[in-house]
Amino acid sequence: MQIVYLLSLLFMFSLSLAVTDEEQNDLQTYIVWVEKPVAQGSSAQSHEDLESWYHTFLPESTIATSNQLSKPRIVHAYHNVATGFAAKLTPEDLKAMEKKPGFVSAHPEAILPLHTTHSPNFLGLNQGLGFWKGSNYGKGVIIGVLDTGVSPDHPSFSDAGVPPPPAKWKGKCEFNGRVCNNKLIGARNFNGISTGQPAGDPPLDQEGHGTHTSSTAAGNFVKGAALFGMAKGTAVGMAPHAHLAIYRVCSAVGCAEGDILAAMDAAVDDGVDVLSLSLGGFSRPFYSDGVAVGAFGAIQRGIFVSCSVGNSGPSYSTSSNEAPWILTVGASTIDRNIRATARLGNKKVYNGESLFQPNNFNSKIMLPLVDAGSLGNQTSAFCDAGTLKNVKGKIVLCERGGAGGRIDKGAEVKRAGGAAMILMNQRIDGFSTLADPHLLPTAHVSYDAGLKIKSYIKSTTKPTATILFKGTVIGDKHAPSVASFSSRGPSTASPGILKPDITGPGVSILATWPVSVDNATKSKATFNIISGTSMSCPHLSGIAALLKGSHPDWSPAAIKSAIMTTADVHNLGGKSIVDQTLKAADLFAIGAGHVNPSKANDPGLVYDTQPKNYIQYLCGLNYTDKQIQIITQQTVDCSKIGAIPEAQLNYPSFSIIVGSNKKTKSQLYTRTVKNVGQANSTYKLDILAPNKVDVNVSPEVLKFTKVKQTITYRVKFVAQEGAGKDGVLFGQGYLRWVSDKHNVSSPIAVIFGS
Repeated sequence: MQIVYLLSLLFMFSLSLAVTDEEQNDLQTYIVWVEKPVAQGSSAQSHEDLESWYHTFLPESTIATSNQLSKPRIVHAYHNVATGFAAKLTPEDLKAMEKKPGFVSAHPEAILPLHTTHSPNFLGLNQGLGFWKGSNYGKGVIIGVLDTGVSPDHPSFSDAGVPPPPAKWKGKCEFNGRVCNNKLIGARNFNGISTGQPAGDPPLDQEGHGTHTSSTAAGNFVKGAALFGMAKGTAVGMAPHAHLAIYRVCSAVGCAEGDILAAMDAAVDDGVDVLSLSLGGFSRPFYSDGVAVGAFGAIQRGIFVSCSVGNSGPSYSTSSNEAPWILTVGASTIDRNIRATARLGNKKVYNGESLFQPNNFNSKIMLPLVDAGSLGNQTSAFCDAGTLKNVKGKIVLCERGGAGGRIDKGAEVKRAGGAAMILMNQRIDGFSTLADPHLLPTAHVSYDAGLKIKSYIKSTTKPTATILFKGTVIGDKHAPSVASFSSRGPSTASPGILKPDITGPGVSILATWPVSVDNATKSKATFNIISGTSMSCPHLSGIAALLKGSHPDWSPAAIKSAIMTTADVHNLGGKSIVDQTLKAADLFAIGAGHVNPSKANDPGLVYDTQPKNYIQYLCGLNYTDKQIQIITQQTVDCSKIGAIPEAQLNYPSFSIIVGSNKKTKSQLYTRTVKNVGQANSTYKLDILAPNKVDVNVSPEVLKFTKVKQTITYRVKFVAQEGAGKDGVLFGQGYLRWVSDKHNVSSPIAVIFGS
């Protein structure tokens, strides 16, 4: 009798969640946040209890007849990282829902874009040595990657040397047959569910992006990797013996917010240790940002979350994924170039890059050189489709920008009969060049080089040029440098938190690809070189996995602190890390600096933060109690617990907003550090104060007598007279605690206001 009753309830439940195809056209997917249901006899709710509670918010008009069981109204029900659901609703449905007790808020689902060999060695990770060996290559740690899926039969996902997953693993593999193994332990498809696509397809990667990011984080060792004969070596991820759990949430059209939340929710149930998301949208308040909400739910369960900062640089305030409980990652170069050099008829040479390095291009022959901008209007300068003529047999100078991408411009030159292309940057991209698989001989050069080439063309009636292909060149002393495309702070959602947190390799990164790009092999060991903060994010995800394996008792905040306070701020040449202008990069470009994995494994001190510590910070953002409840999944009363300024959060960096009024002219904050180094250790203060800002710290010496001991220090920032009045918008400095063995560094960013 009970079984019949339960089946009847299930039948009615499924009916009320269904809509006809005709009704589907009038619906939009909303993310709906609600309060937790009142527990009956227990403080914990089962998944079934939550889903029954969510069902009560659907308007009664959704009760359907038995022939309308085609498509569900509730497309995702969240159980772990959020209290709420994604549902297909009309505006009228939403208005009715808003009147129901327990409703908090709802917003239309956002569609978020993706942020799109040698890097382990560049980061100091060497097989059989040091931190890599000491961390056991990430064995036993599970990295969950939310992306476009995976190409599971690639050798990068071999489980050679990888042990079985830990007993806590509860995930599943949706590939048919015995595709998953000890490396690729789980694979699930969430993509398209909230936008009405059929569920049940395996999470096969049709785009390549997810395969690339997954192998960057934790790909196994694959010897003989190369692309177009370049960047030869052993391809390997940051944590080569860690486990991978794949969650397909994206396609070529983007990543639906509801699907992302559902995948994060499932990953918590499955038992992942690290979440890697190379995706994100524009800056939003955290309570309306699905990634921020999901990430908070994850860190509450001890899961580290790494996200890309975005590819909208170099303009300021373009960062995404700005929540302080997320590690936000910018992109920088490695010391490898795939060199293509433009040589002009006046003997001048300008180094550039190109992945395509043809063997049949005769670099000894000087060819006629033409500026595409002299052939017509501005679209000609950009070499947009259909704009070129009279370029047969010539080398064409094209400018970045316009309607076409970098490779598209070469396609237009080739269509018009051009022999080769010199691609010059726009002013905003400066000296940041990229190695792309161009369709014809190409050298991608800097804006400065482009101007000089234009000047040469104008100086003679018969300009000529050739391109010299020099292959893979290692040892660029400017590396790491910040990529022009890497999004910048200050944070819009929370200016008092410095973003990005860190930079990692994200330019011309060789990693696994589902298909052959160069048609050079019939092997399954296929690779591609692409760039973006999408590439830097999984580097940090893998490094976080190594740290988790080496220090299983560290919280997500402690791992983040270790990464930030040990970061490098100098390049291989011993000078300050530069940006696309070849001038010193500011803190809104590099955050704490460039990741140094070996140093992060032994940081000396950490700035630890527990999930509960973020609540007063959220109150300080002037969020309402209900808005904070969306993030924390608990009842909050800011009037009782109080609020703190953003900069008071126990964060490994400082972002100070200084104005002329008394309140902002002098600001006092505290920080608490935990000793994770030697028991008996002494740290002395070292300050580099920002311009026209006094920094006073008390005490100036920290003496520890045991491991895990904490000490709190006070830091006072006082703006000097005239600070910010000289037209300078930002200032920067560092606060360092220095011992015999450690240098614990926190960047100080100052925003001068009115």
